[in-house]
Amino acid sequence: QVQLVESGGGLVQAGGSLRVSCVASGRAFSRYTMGWFRQAPGKEREFIAAISWSGPPRYADSVKGRFTISRDNAKNTVYLQMNSLKPEETAVYYCAARGLPVAATGWYEYDYWGQGTQVTVSS
Repeated sequence: QVQLVESGGGLVQAGGSLRVSCVASGRAFSRYTMGWFRQAPGKEREFIAAISWSGPPRYADSVKGRFTISRDNAKNTVYLQMNSLKPEETAVYYCAARGLPVAATGWYEYDYWGQGTQVTVSS
Protein backbone atom coordinates (compact mmCIF):
# COMPACT_ATOMS: atom_id res chain seq x y z
CA GLN A 1 0.00 0.00 0.00
CA VAL A 2 1.25 3.44 -0.93
CA GLN A 3 -0.12 6.74 0.30
CA LEU A 4 0.57 9.88 -1.68
CA VAL A 5 0.33 13.47 -0.51
CA GLU A 6 0.69 16.37 -2.92
CA SER A 7 1.64 19.91 -2.02
CA GLY A 8 2.81 23.12 -3.64
CA GLY A 9 -0.24 24.13 -5.60
CA GLY A 10 -1.48 27.68 -5.62
CA LEU A 11 -2.20 30.76 -7.67
CA VAL A 12 0.27 31.91 -10.31
CA GLN A 13 0.11 34.38 -13.15
CA ALA A 14 0.25 33.26 -16.75
CA GLY A 15 3.85 32.75 -17.79
CA GLY A 16 4.90 32.02 -14.24
CA SER A 17 6.34 28.93 -12.61
CA LEU A 18 5.29 26.57 -9.88
CA ARG A 19 6.67 23.35 -8.43
CA VAL A 20 4.37 20.73 -6.99
CA SER A 21 5.60 17.87 -4.86
CA CYS A 22 4.32 14.45 -3.90
CA VAL A 23 5.56 12.50 -0.90
CA ALA A 24 4.96 8.77 -0.82
CA SER A 25 4.68 6.60 2.26
CA GLY A 26 5.89 3.05 2.46
CA ARG A 27 8.96 1.22 1.32
CA ALA A 28 10.34 0.54 -2.12
CA PHE A 29 9.43 3.97 -3.45
CA SER A 30 12.33 3.76 -5.87
CA ARG A 31 10.70 0.78 -7.59
CA TYR A 32 7.45 2.61 -8.37
CA THR A 33 6.67 4.47 -11.53
CA MET A 34 5.36 7.90 -10.57
CA GLY A 35 3.04 9.99 -12.67
CA TRP A 36 1.41 13.40 -12.68
CA PHE A 37 -2.07 14.01 -14.02
CA ARG A 38 -4.44 16.95 -13.96
CA GLN A 39 -8.18 17.39 -14.16
CA ALA A 40 -10.09 20.57 -14.87
CA PRO A 41 -13.80 20.90 -14.09
CA GLY A 42 -15.89 19.06 -16.63
CA LYS A 43 -12.87 17.49 -18.31
CA GLU A 44 -11.24 14.09 -18.22
CA ARG A 45 -8.14 13.39 -16.19
CA GLU A 46 -5.16 14.21 -18.38
CA PHE A 47 -1.68 12.72 -18.38
CA ILE A 48 1.16 15.18 -17.84
CA ALA A 49 4.36 13.26 -17.10
CA ALA A 50 5.71 10.03 -15.66
CA ILE A 51 9.01 8.71 -14.45
CA SER A 52 9.95 5.11 -13.74
CA TRP A 53 12.98 3.76 -11.92
CA SER A 54 14.42 2.77 -15.26
CA GLY A 55 14.17 4.61 -18.54
CA PRO A 56 13.70 8.27 -19.44
CA PRO A 57 10.78 10.42 -18.26
CA ARG A 58 7.74 10.67 -20.48
CA TYR A 59 5.74 13.83 -21.15
CA ALA A 60 2.51 14.85 -22.78
CA ASP A 61 3.17 16.83 -25.96
CA SER A 62 1.41 19.84 -24.49
CA VAL A 63 3.98 20.25 -21.70
CA LYS A 64 7.22 19.16 -23.36
CA GLY A 65 9.92 21.76 -22.91
CA ARG A 66 8.01 23.53 -20.12
CA PHE A 67 7.45 20.91 -17.42
CA THR A 68 10.02 18.67 -15.78
CA ILE A 69 9.34 15.62 -13.66
CA SER A 70 11.99 14.43 -11.23
CA ARG A 71 12.27 12.21 -8.21
CA ASP A 72 14.34 12.01 -5.05
CA ASN A 73 14.25 8.42 -3.89
CA ALA A 74 16.01 9.27 -0.63
CA LYS A 75 13.07 11.55 0.23
CA ASN A 76 10.32 9.37 -1.29
CA THR A 77 9.33 12.43 -3.30
CA VAL A 78 8.45 13.19 -6.90
CA TYR A 79 8.36 16.73 -8.24
CA LEU A 80 6.78 18.50 -11.16
CA GLN A 81 8.42 21.77 -12.12
CA MET A 82 6.05 23.81 -14.27
CA ASN A 83 7.24 26.80 -16.28
CA SER A 84 5.47 29.15 -18.67
CA LEU A 85 2.10 28.20 -17.23
CA LYS A 86 -1.06 28.99 -19.18
CA PRO A 87 -4.54 29.83 -17.87
CA GLU A 88 -5.97 26.72 -19.53
CA GLU A 89 -3.72 24.63 -17.31
CA THR A 90 -5.78 25.54 -14.28
CA ALA A 91 -6.74 22.22 -12.73
CA VAL A 92 -6.35 19.89 -9.81
CA TYR A 93 -2.99 18.19 -10.15
CA TYR A 94 -2.71 14.59 -9.00
CA CYS A 95 0.22 12.37 -8.21
CA ALA A 96 -0.09 8.65 -8.97
CA ALA A 97 1.99 5.50 -8.53
CA ARG A 98 2.16 2.11 -10.20
CA GLY A 99 4.28 -0.92 -9.49
CA LEU A 100 5.34 -1.68 -13.06
CA PRO A 101 8.53 -0.13 -14.48
CA VAL A 102 6.86 1.57 -17.43
CA ALA A 103 6.02 5.27 -17.61
CA ALA A 104 2.38 4.71 -18.58
CA THR A 105 0.11 7.52 -19.78
CA GLY A 106 -3.33 6.16 -18.94
CA TRP A 107 -4.82 7.11 -15.59
CA TYR A 108 -6.31 3.62 -15.31
CA GLU A 109 -2.81 2.14 -15.34
CA TYR A 110 -2.00 3.61 -11.94
CA ASP A 111 -2.82 1.94 -8.67
CA TYR A 112 -2.44 4.69 -6.09
CA TRP A 113 -3.52 8.32 -6.10
CA GLY A 114 -3.06 11.38 -3.98
CA GLN A 115 -5.84 13.78 -3.04
CA GLY A 116 -4.69 16.41 -5.52
CA THR A 117 -3.50 19.98 -5.25
CA GLN A 118 -5.16 22.94 -6.94
CA VAL A 119 -3.17 24.96 -9.45
CA THR A 120 -4.76 28.16 -10.70
CA VAL A 121 -3.18 30.18 -13.48
CA SER A 122 -4.55 33.70 -13.82
CA SER A 123 -4.53 35.59 -17.10
